[in-house]
Amino acid sequence: MKFKITTLCYIEKDNCYLMLYRNKKKNDENAGKWIGIGGKLEPGESPDEGMLREVFEETGLVLTKYRFKGVISFISDTCEDEYMMLYKADAFSGSVSESCPEGELRWIPKPEVLSLPLWEGDREFLRDLLDGKDQINMKLVYHGDRLLHVNRYH
Repeated sequence: MKFKITTLCYIEKDNCYLMLYRNKKKNDENAGKWIGIGGKLEPGESPDEGMLREVFEETGLVLTKYRFKGVISFISDTCEDEYMMLYKADAFSGSVSESCPEGELRWIPKPEVLSLPLWEGDREFLRDLLDGKDQINMKLVYHGDRLLHVNRYH
């Protein structure tokens, strides 16, 4: 079985999340969507190390307080399976970079996040995150770009 491990972090400040609009990379599976900050682990990295590196590379921020929230499993008929480690952060040093290589960074008020162009599965775990759930574990099954099924685990 082949799968990839990724991280995704939602950074919070002043009742907003720092969101990334993916509009710069060629052949980007996330093109035209808003997502949190993260990416693939490099060889030898733990999920925490990979998340901290990705946050710094994409935003210029150094997280000083963050929490692991759970595992989101993505199963797809068009992509390799993915286990995404979900994080939330609310303290950092530095300032947001003006030149993210992945796209446009913007602080979005939390009440507006679900109205953005998002992956349907992202809406599922974002609702839980916005509702303040302590642990968020789910399996998202896709057919192409369409979300077919959601299994929540407690």
